[in-house]
Amino acid sequence: MNAIRIAIVDDYEVVVRGLAAMLRAYGDDVEIVELNANTTVDDRVDIALYDSFANPQGDKDQVRELAANPAVGCVVVYSWNVESRLVRSALANGAGGYIAKGLPAAKLVAALRAVHDGTETIHLGGSRTKVAAGDWPGREEGLTQRESEVLALITQGLSNVEIAERAGLSINSVKTYIRSGYRRIGVSTRAQAVIWGAGHGFLPDRIRVDDPGTELAD
Repeated sequence: MNAIRIAIVDDYEVVVRGLAAMLRAYGDDVEIVELNANTTVDDRVDIALYDSFANPQGDKDQVRELAANPAVGCVVVYSWNVESRLVRSALANGAGGYIAKGLPAAKLVAALRAVHDGTETIHLGGSRTKVAAGDWPGREEGLTQRESEVLALITQGLSNVEIAERAGLSINSVKTYIRSGYRRIGVSTRAQAVIWGAGHGFLPDRIRVDDPGTELAD
């Protein structure tokens, strides 16, 4: 059985590298060909794994454009948001699969194989257990992935309403994550949060890493 060729796509270098590291023990099953933060997938891949961290959801232009890339065999949305409406919209938008972030690494790999083989498109795991896998900005400061995502969008200048739309959250959830995130990083105002975020890796990156497996093996 050939390894599935994968590009990992997100706006943040730490996120794509963290996901690649999470999968590195499964080299016989998945080959990470490219890491893309705000860059176009260039190498031919079986799957472009679209991480929704601080990104528009799967029903937006980014997924449609990724699905139209002739180098990409299939787009798989990788997200905490598992509402049936959003899943259906992502698939109608050109995504070939939808995988919940709550899955541990082995089940993520199995889900990628099932999408690639055409046996099962949607993998939501059956529970909302949050598995602290991968990496994200501010993890070392104790921020959860959702707190980090909201802080990243604040750092980018988005309003609470825009954050709710981008992250697929209710406005009340956004406010809750803001309060808890601010406590963790020791700030009390939005301006302070933006300054802190800009100095701690919360602005989007622009990199392409070809053959990242070589780095992971070092």
